[in-house]
Amino acid sequence: MTSEGLRERKKRETRLALSHATIRLALERGWDNVSVEDIAAAANVSERTFRNYFASKAEAVVATHVERGQRIAEVLRERPAEEPLWDALVVAVVAQFEAAEAGPRDDGYATALQKLLAEPAIQHEVFRAHARAQDELTAAIADRTGTTGEDLYPQVVAAVVAAGLGAAMAYWTQHPGRSLVTLLHEVFDQVRAGSPDPR
Repeated sequence: MTSEGLRERKKRETRLALSHATIRLALERGWDNVSVEDIAAAANVSERTFRNYFASKAEAVVATHVERGQRIAEVLRERPAEEPLWDALVVAVVAQFEAAEAGPRDDGYATALQKLLAEPAIQHEVFRAHARAQDELTAAIADRTGTTGEDLYPQVVAAVVAAGLGAAMAYWTQHPGRSLVTLLHEVFDQVRAGSPDPR
């Protein structure tokens, strides 16, 4: 790996460490009872380092979503070229949530996380993160299909995937106890079938 690649990996690791510290402290103490100073101390960095990465606590919380968007694009690029695009997309998206859901089940944690994500400030950042993730996915779809990010096709497909992921996550935050992986499969199965009238 090049020195540039190592630096980028280190940056991603620091961003995730700060994001995880923010989420953990917010769940333990409550959103309004956590300061940037608390988060920096928990991640063993300075407040200045936190500010170099994030403009707010809310932005730090959704950094894990931004990272997930990057990984979805990376996994899509790694899938076999002969695999149908939609199959590859579903695998790339669902894979980001399967590992977490396969671990020990903690409905209390999931419920608390769902409540945290419903905070208005975080919801705004989630919207921005969705847009960034969609741009990453558009580029990956364009690479896979021999189109460009300026073409309509990869933009439409990425928008559909992003909307499906957003709908599943929004539904999940409002329905504690539901499996996000199951919801994602339900959403993408509906899209694949052309969203038939449920009646």
